[in-house]
Formats: sequence, structure tokens, C-alpha cells
Amino acid sequence: MRVQSLTLAAASAALLAPTTPSAVPPRPVAWREAPVSAADLLAKVRDCAPVSRGRYRSDTGGPARIPVCGTRDAVFWKADMDIDCDGRPGPRCNRRTDPHYSDSTAYAQSDGRPLSAERLPFIVVPAPSRIWDYREHGVGGGSVVAVVHRDRVQYAVVGDTGPRDIIGEASYATAKGLGIRAHPHGGGAPSGVTYIVFKNVRVSPIEDRAAAVTTGERLARQFVGDSRVLDGASWSP
Repeated sequence: MRVQSLTLAAASAALLAPTTPSAVPPRPVAWREAPVSAADLLAKVRDCAPVSRGRYRSDTGGPARIPVCGTRDAVFWKADMDIDCDGRPGPRCNRRTDPHYSDSTAYAQSDGRPLSAERLPFIVVPAPSRIWDYREHGVGGGSVVAVVHRDRVQYAVVGDTGPRDIIGEASYATAKGLGIRAHPHGGGAPSGVTYIVFKNVRVSPIEDRAAAVTTGERLARQFVGDSRVLDGASWSP
């Protein structure tokens, strides 16, 4: 009888023991494509097919040797970076910090106020002239831009216009995002900045930074994978 009791007890324990739960399928891991590298973008703009009728200076009085180049999907140039602090005043961009400060920008926010150079990454394009008219190439306020310096890429928008014969300027926020000294007086980079403006695609509202980044990443990926540079000589301004 004792053996039977032990057997019954063991069977009862087996029935009461918790069963091993079935394997739970792992949650899908969110996958995101790696960002386009500065090297990949620069490789696509190694050659220049000029679309400008002449060349630009990087600074007043300097030699005019910078062309605007083009592909099927973008226009681009390689220049220096001067710091644009124009627009809505702030602690870093105002009449005290910038001797050339202007409280307006060529393009405005959705609420009608000027852009904030401190907060919004944007670049400056030369005002239309006989050298080049950006409007004829699918470029305008809010056009998406990839700005490349060394191993960094900053996505921005076209937000302001500058002198007709000078090229190479971007907002305080653009410079800061690229690790360039952003002070409006004495900051910037003397050379080595590439500006790639994608044609016929604009961010609206223009101040939507997240949209500029998301759209810029998508366009950059397409540009690196699918763009075809027009026939042209090697570009070495």
C-alpha cells in the first residue's frame, strides 16, 4: 500500500507542476538603414558639370573660382562657410554679436516671422544674377540640402539669399551641427564645405527640422544610389 501511495503522490505532483511555457516569438527589431556617409556623398559630386554661367567668390575681393555644378537630381558647390546670424534675434545672433546682423531672412516661417539662424539649419544661396539663378533649377525656400564638412553631414534647407557674386554661407545652427565654430564674428570654415541642394523637393513648413532630416536622408540615399553626374571635367576649384 505504501508503494501505491507514493506512486499516486508522484503522479499528483506531476499534474500540479507548472508546465514549461511555449517559446514566445521574439519581437521584431526595428531596422533602419544606415545614414549616408559624408564619403559617399562626396564621391557623387567629385566631378563638376557647371550649370552656372560664371564663377563665384568665397569672400569680397577674392578670386571668382567657384562654379555651381549640376546632376539630374541636385546642384552643388564646394566653398567656405561664413556664418549667417540673420533673422529672429537670440542670445547668440543679434546686433551686438554680429556687426552685419539683419533681422530679416529671404524666406519666412509659416507664422510669417523670420527664420531663426540659431535654431534652424539653413543655407544662403546667391541672389539671382547673370551668373546663376537658383530658381531655374528647382531650388527655392525650403529646398532640402545636405551640407558636408569632413566626416559630418548636416541636413538643412534653403532659407536666405546673399550677395550676387559670393557663395558659401550657412546659419549658426548649420555650423554648430557640423562642428564648425559658429560665432558670427570670426567663426566659420575657410574651405572644405560642400553644399548639395536637391532639386524640386521642399520642406513645408520651412521650420520643420525633423522633416528636413527625414527627407534629406531619403534624398541622399537615392542620390548616392541612383544619381548620374553629367559629363564634365574633374572638379578642383
